[in-house]
Amino acid sequence: MTEKNMTINPNKSLSKEQTRTNERYLTPAIDIFETEEGLTLIADVPGLHKNDLHIDINQGVLTLDGSTAATTVGSPLLTEFSVAGYYRQFRLPDSIDPDRTEAELNNGVLTLRLAKAEAAKPKKIEVKTLH
Repeated sequence: MTEKNMTINPNKSLSKEQTRTNERYLTPAIDIFETEEGLTLIADVPGLHKNDLHIDINQGVLTLDGSTAATTVGSPLLTEFSVAGYYRQFRLPDSIDPDRTEAELNNGVLTLRLAKAEAAKPKKIEVKTLH
């Protein structure tokens, strides 16, 4: 075998690759609809409560992250089912205004409304006739 020399640039800091956790995550099923006002996302996240769900938009990426907790009574003798959290990301178009985003969670269904920026909304131009 031959030995290879590695060149390391001392001016460039090295960073350790980060991962979320060792927990299992499910990818929730999501429907996306576009209207003149913006985008509507509907996600199935059964078992999640409002306090367990984290939604953020950072650098044009929408992240949905939620964790559930198993509620059992007694000591388990055999477990074949484990509860998993939810994780999903989307890259948003530049036309979305993140400051006007609304989220609603009802019976395990998340409805997220992402409004378009005013400049991105379609405008109707009136045609005038000159006589």
